[in-house]
Amino acid sequence: MISRFRILPAYYAFLVVLLYLPLLVLLLFSFNDGTALSFPLRGFTTDWYEGMLANGQLLAAARNSAVVGVGVSTVATVLGTLAAIALVRYKFPGKTLFLMVAVTPLLVPFLILGVALLILFSALDVDRSLLTVGAAHVVVAIPYTVLIVASRLVGFNRNLEEAAYDLGASFSYFLRRVLVPLIAPAMLAAWLVAFTVSFDEFVLASFTIGREPTLPVFIFGQVRFANRFPQVVALASVVMVLSLGMVLLAQRLQRAWTRR
Repeated sequence: MISRFRILPAYYAFLVVLLYLPLLVLLLFSFNDGTALSFPLRGFTTDWYEGMLANGQLLAAARNSAVVGVGVSTVATVLGTLAAIALVRYKFPGKTLFLMVAVTPLLVPFLILGVALLILFSALDVDRSLLTVGAAHVVVAIPYTVLIVASRLVGFNRNLEEAAYDLGASFSYFLRRVLVPLIAPAMLAAWLVAFTVSFDEFVLASFTIGREPTLPVFIFGQVRFANRFPQVVALASVVMVLSLGMVLLAQRLQRAWTRR
């Protein structure tokens, strides 16, 4: 028992270092006064952040990813929540098949899915743009939202629903005033996960993108240019800090909602 309590903290510390050390190194190199991403560091500078703010193409790509991410996460959260409610709370013919279809995008390699979507858009004569990227990202984001919201619905107290109906509430009123407020933390978590999936996704975007690149596609194209890559590192550091802030904000909102 004693050895177990000694091993667990060491194992946890190892996981933390494994997960966050690359992010810390990325942040460190964003202030390096040199284009070579290697040690030893040449000095401290904020020139790459200034260059990032002056790089219109880089900022446009980041804006494209943010716009697509917001739209994808909103649509995926709404559709995933409705699907989760249907799966957890109701019985209907083909329920097992519906669940399999809902989670299949998690099992299909993104490369295969990207080729399939490219062929579909070409067959339908749909011009590739940010809309096609968003449609592709919705497909892969819905399974995450379904699973997250469904896990919250599994522990939902059915007595609350019966009490609401006994007091004369309609189904729509029950959804608005009882069910949705109770699963709101899960919906927020699902929204954040869907946004992250969309913002970081590269493979599907590379097949469905038009003339306006998303941030991952733009970064992939800039890897070849050593003098531009540090600006990408600086932007990646900003995105990392903002993502961490979003997670902390979501946790705080979830705690505040739970206390109500």
